[in-house]
Amino acid sequence: MSGTVLLLCLALGPALRPSRCESTEEYDYDYLSINKTWVLTPKTQETDATQILNSLLKNYDNKLRPDIGIKPTFIDVDIYVNSIGPVSVIQMEYTIDIFFAQTWYDRRLRFNSTLKALTLNTNMVSRIWIPDTFFRNSKRADSHWITTPNQLLRIWNDGKVLYTLRLTIEAECLLQLQNFPMDTHSCPLVFSSYGYPREEIVYRWRRYSIEVSDQRTWRLYQFDFTGLRNTSEVLRTGAGEYMVMTVSFDLSRRMGYFAIQTYIPCILTVVLSWVSFWIKRDSTPARTSLGITTVLTMTTLSTISRKHLPRVSYITAMDLFVSVCFIFVFAALMEYATLNYLVGNKKPLEHNSRKARLPPAGAQVMPSFTAININNIMHWPPEIEDDEDEDPGSPCLEGKECERFFCCIEDCQTGMWREGRVRIHISRLDSYSRVFFPTAFLLFNIVYWIAYLYL
Repeated sequence: MSGTVLLLCLALGPALRPSRCESTEEYDYDYLSINKTWVLTPKTQETDATQILNSLLKNYDNKLRPDIGIKPTFIDVDIYVNSIGPVSVIQMEYTIDIFFAQTWYDRRLRFNSTLKALTLNTNMVSRIWIPDTFFRNSKRADSHWITTPNQLLRIWNDGKVLYTLRLTIEAECLLQLQNFPMDTHSCPLVFSSYGYPREEIVYRWRRYSIEVSDQRTWRLYQFDFTGLRNTSEVLRTGAGEYMVMTVSFDLSRRMGYFAIQTYIPCILTVVLSWVSFWIKRDSTPARTSLGITTVLTMTTLSTISRKHLPRVSYITAMDLFVSVCFIFVFAALMEYATLNYLVGNKKPLEHNSRKARLPPAGAQVMPSFTAININNIMHWPPEIEDDEDEDPGSPCLEGKECERFFCCIEDCQTGMWREGRVRIHISRLDSYSRVFFPTAFLLFNIVYWIAYLYL
């Protein structure tokens, strides 16, 4: 049996081997036919690009700018704003992430080839001339290096050069906080050539040089981005005249945070201080503790409101509002102190004047009477209506109108109170305050918000 199987294998072996070889040759042929173009064409272009770069850099001097001694080099600038923020009010700076692109022509980099442009990596950047652009108002600047340096260099066959890189810059922004927190700011980004004056390098804006990304990813927090504008100017220094380019980002502050943290608590504290006007003046502990508590609360709110601001020497809009609220709260406390003092000093005076009052000479002295009650119907002697019973011991002279109001004794004696003087009844000081304080505070708020929001 085993011999029969061996003879079959020897007989069929030569027939099976050629088919396997043929299938392998067919597979290799198909693989080469499919990838024939993909392998050969890049090699040709790679060889062409290498020859072009070698010929361009053979006699190229990267220390000299293009067209030196002939004409200035014109550099077109484009900026793509990736994000803005956060904005630091205390440090007066902001962070911006941009793609910064510069385009210029260098005749030394012209080449003749079927390739219209060469896209190169950062290894080529150090071998050609690039502008010495720097940001004048930057405090710190970083170029992104992960996973490779975020730089692009592209050279066209007509000598046009494009150089872009991604930067994160912390730039100065001088904030004017007089209208804080209803303030608006314009944060600039200023750049120019570090060493080349205007006679050698001229920066130019294109028509649509600046673009911005989706603002929903920006970390502005307390601000809204309202727009931007770009300008150019000539800066004259001792080293020459330099072309300075500026991009200004307009920001408007959101005041929702400050309304919740400062404005609403201040208004409620002022309203709370008015509660003392409805408390009896004899309740000294209640009114005193309420007044002192509101004053201390306003002091705390004033300290917190200045916590997120730099130590500027001028008054901001929030400082004005908090100060006026503090004055209202303090005035409510002083109102009760004044009322308590005047009323307390008035009673001994009335008591002494009552004892010292004597009937004038020649006046008819009424004899004393004994009250007789007859069947609970009639009192004897009949009651004598006299204004002095309503307010005994008044320091003013006799007279219904003069006794009804508190006035200076000399004015009452000489009759000057009849000449249009304002007469204030001390016991009614709380009633006057209930009207005066809310009205004055309402008028202040109307003027304050109209002045800072619409003027």
